[in-house]
Amino acid sequence: MATFFEQLAARNPWWTGRPFESGRERKKYLDTIRRYLKTGEIIVLSGVRRSGKTTLLYQTIRLLLTEKKVPAKNILFVNCDDPEIAERKNALIEAVDTYRREIAVTGTIWVVFDEVQSVEGWERQVKSLYDKKACRILLSGSSSCLLDTQVGTLLSGRYFTVTVFPLDFPEYLRFQGIRVPEDAATLAAQKYEITTHLRRYLYEGGFPVVVLQQDERTKQDYLRAYYDSIVYRDIVRTNDVRNQKALTGLLQYLFTNIATPYSYRRIREMLGTDIDTVRDYIHFASLARILFEVQAFAYSLQAQARQNKKIYCIDNGLRNAVSFRFSDDEGKLAENLVFLELLRSGHIPYYWKGNREVDFVIKTTGNSLVALNVCYTDKVPDREFESLREFRDAFGKTVKSMVILTQDYEADEGGITCIPLWKWLLHNREDLLR
Repeated sequence: MATFFEQLAARNPWWTGRPFESGRERKKYLDTIRRYLKTGEIIVLSGVRRSGKTTLLYQTIRLLLTEKKVPAKNILFVNCDDPEIAERKNALIEAVDTYRREIAVTGTIWVVFDEVQSVEGWERQVKSLYDKKACRILLSGSSSCLLDTQVGTLLSGRYFTVTVFPLDFPEYLRFQGIRVPEDAATLAAQKYEITTHLRRYLYEGGFPVVVLQQDERTKQDYLRAYYDSIVYRDIVRTNDVRNQKALTGLLQYLFTNIATPYSYRRIREMLGTDIDTVRDYIHFASLARILFEVQAFAYSLQAQARQNKKIYCIDNGLRNAVSFRFSDDEGKLAENLVFLELLRSGHIPYYWKGNREVDFVIKTTGNSLVALNVCYTDKVPDREFESLREFRDAFGKTVKSMVILTQDYEADEGGITCIPLWKWLLHNREDLLR
């Protein structure tokens, strides 16, 4: 049986100069990590399972080796999901102590803990290592564990979080071997190719391993396996959910009805359970980063609370693999993509309900408002314009801009900008939301 150090060495091939796979580079995240590496604080990669956190840790290790010129033996990677690691008492501290004892290193050491939530008491162990200034620390973990109150208390002010999502559309294109055009002429020339890929992206989503598969059945198998793993490990097991039948029914209902207002009362009646259980299960799903509740926009919290919420999901492919659908739902899928892009950009999306409805309302840094509708067609109905005008009438000069995202229709009609979704996803997001 391998010793503890031998188990660690097997996960650290760079110690002996062996090659290791670090996947396709995700530049946006690495740029943020580079910036945080200068601070000396703990760097935390958080996000839904299978979104690429482990790969980013390996890419960061390669960055340390090649750009920072960190000696190979000064980097320790620990796979906390390994039962041999997770079941040890004080596993993180023991791993660092064993590494220091077996490998005589000088200078700063870098410790990388992957899926750290698998180790009981990991928060105090990480704090102890940080407080002793024994090493520089990077870690990854599920969002549910990293949002725990105890973590915030123990590590407050000591870490920066990088939230990792499945691939956005520019990343998706790069994974397909397509370079995102920078100039308008090239963009126009590649329009057909780009929109063809957008249609695929709408349905298969952006989990990296899924995107790289060629066989459609294999894609679906991966997505269902991801879903089962997330539900069991990050919802059922983490929160000790007893009524798994009610949880399964709730999740399937919400995945099927993304972008649609719903009420706790209606779901309670459908499942035959109580409102507190419904609220708890939705909260657990949000901590696992697979579902997100969106509040109605209002300046009054009471007015906000009286209105129904809407639900969106982390990935269209995951949704399509597990939901119960009778149609292609292109409109809902396009709206879900827009929600995810708003979230990736650091915004908190709301929706607004008057006589008509606005899909998304965003507060800008200057406290002005952006109203945005998603109408994935080229024949934009009057109601899409009317809802935005109604919103402008209600909020006046605080409304900075109004946008309709279409399939391929582009125009400016009475202060309302219509832009194709594919263009917005590639280049125009922040210009319209600042």
